[in-house]
Amino acid sequence: MELISMIFFSFSSIIIIFFLPSLLKFFASVGRNLPLPPGSLGWPYIGETFQLYSQNPNVFFASKVKRYGSIFKTHILGCPCVMISNPEAAKFVLVTRAHLFKPTFPASKERMLGKQAIFFHQGDYHTKLRKLVLRAFMPESVKNIVSDIESIAKDSLQSWEGRLITTFQEMKTYTFNVALLSIFGKDEVLYREDLKRCYYILEKGYNSMPINLPGTLFHKSMKARKELAQILAKILSTRREMKLDHTDLLASFMGDKGLTDEQIADNIIGVIFAARDTTASVLTWILKYLGENPTVLQAVTEEQEAIIKSKENTSSGGDEKVLSWADSKKMPITSRVIQETLRVASILSFTFREAVKDVEYQGYLIPKGWKVLPLFRNIHHSPEIFPDPEKFDPSRFEVAPKPNTFMPFGNGTHACPGNELAKLEMLVLLHHLTTKYRWSMVGSNSGIQYAPFALPQNGLPIILTKKF
Repeated sequence: MELISMIFFSFSSIIIIFFLPSLLKFFASVGRNLPLPPGSLGWPYIGETFQLYSQNPNVFFASKVKRYGSIFKTHILGCPCVMISNPEAAKFVLVTRAHLFKPTFPASKERMLGKQAIFFHQGDYHTKLRKLVLRAFMPESVKNIVSDIESIAKDSLQSWEGRLITTFQEMKTYTFNVALLSIFGKDEVLYREDLKRCYYILEKGYNSMPINLPGTLFHKSMKARKELAQILAKILSTRREMKLDHTDLLASFMGDKGLTDEQIADNIIGVIFAARDTTASVLTWILKYLGENPTVLQAVTEEQEAIIKSKENTSSGGDEKVLSWADSKKMPITSRVIQETLRVASILSFTFREAVKDVEYQGYLIPKGWKVLPLFRNIHHSPEIFPDPEKFDPSRFEVAPKPNTFMPFGNGTHACPGNELAKLEMLVLLHHLTTKYRWSMVGSNSGIQYAPFALPQNGLPIILTKKF
């Protein structure tokens, strides 16, 4: 009996440690004047995390909206949340009342990226960081690395040629290499393998429960995070010793004397996170949609071939002509394919915000400290906004969508500052892919996996072959 009592006491202690904060937040809200939005908080601490991430998020969101309406409460990744699913509410949170909702992530991801990263701040510090990021990622800066991105794209495609590849994994490598180029310039080759090794361990724990015990995924990721910071400290030290001029993101951060090395490291890791998986996911879906829509693929191919012909007609010599920033602006059909893929796939189903004070919205209370999640996926798949929303139809973007209805890069002051770079690296890869290669999908093409991004089943296995 004594052993049973000890086990019960230990189990009860764990329950209290992990679940009490969430329960206190919940009961503290009940006594206030306004009601909480309708919905379910699920199991203590775990909440409804598994229901969301183990199935098509459309099913989870649609069932909630049908039962509770366009605003409802839930509990995911250890956080009590309010989810909102219409353009007006998204604008309220992201634009008109953005000062009431600070950007945030689940506790595990916040600790892994670093608390000084741009994602988690408002006010002067955020404004300064955003200017520094934009300085490196605005068209005037990005256009200087088009040829370098093109070299990475061509090398990637050549390495895939003639073999069975998992599209998502290969696209992750491609986007990782482009991210390192934009951050470290051509110096990135010196650190690529060490950075890759640590980051690949770190990313596995992004959506884990923040339990820092030996053997847990979170613990392994935090160890990799520490080593990654040490590598970045070494890079910073080397840069200061060499005293050379650079125009990359790291140089932009280092040029601000008010930033500490820790703050620079947090933001570098944050940019890698933002620049990699989402763009790789979009490229994976693009290959699937183009493979399933030969008419669209033909239109994209003809557009890209026309760019090659125009360059041949305006220059001499038989060598292959490199792409320019101006060329990327002559790809309207390809750009619409990217837009429609962003809409249909909705790689980011939602974004995280946190109420900085009690907020009233539509007669409901959003308590201070609760996460608020605008559901981009619901808005992008609304038949009232986009007729026949499940159909892949790039022509729908021949007319600009209404404000606050298409938000693949977020909205407001916290919209993704790297969207120009993301679009450019996709256009460059698609240029060479469609003009030089053909691909065939292997296995079942109908399945979708969710963990945490929506992806074609098994990451879309394909065989890539050269056209001639």
